[in-house]
Amino acid sequence: MSAKISTTLTVNGKRHTVTALPDTPLLWVLREDLKLTGTRFGCGVGQCGACTVHIDGKPNYACLNPIKDLAGRTVTTIEGLSPDGTHPLQKAWNAEQVPQCGYCQSGQIMRAAALLAENRRPTREEIVTYMNSNVCRCGTYARIVRAIERAAKEAA
Repeated sequence: MSAKISTTLTVNGKRHTVTALPDTPLLWVLREDLKLTGTRFGCGVGQCGACTVHIDGKPNYACLNPIKDLAGRTVTTIEGLSPDGTHPLQKAWNAEQVPQCGYCQSGQIMRAAALLAENRRPTREEIVTYMNSNVCRCGTYARIVRAIERAAKEAA
């Protein structure tokens, strides 16, 4: 049985020291220890994207990243993307009425934010390819693509 470790990382611009078993997924540290519940548990095996966050600016599945590997790293969750909901993607998501159940939306938005950080003017094909790893059980894919196109256009 492993002993708990203390790990210091930056989450949404604030340094946190957390104590957990080394293999505890970041997802549970975010939700249980830091009370950042916008990052969702979907499948737990990196197949759905509901738990997508940014680690050092890149999209990652929080369910697959053990806390032992995150010392000194920077994590951004949906709460840190824009605390007041004014990020261009969040506004576009509302304008395009993307959510149905809403469960996957924080992961979808975080993945889309990474895309737009890498490519400010993606084509429709690039959007579809990049977003392919995130699952929406309600099937709002067309609205997701339109929201990303809108956010890219409005941010330009």
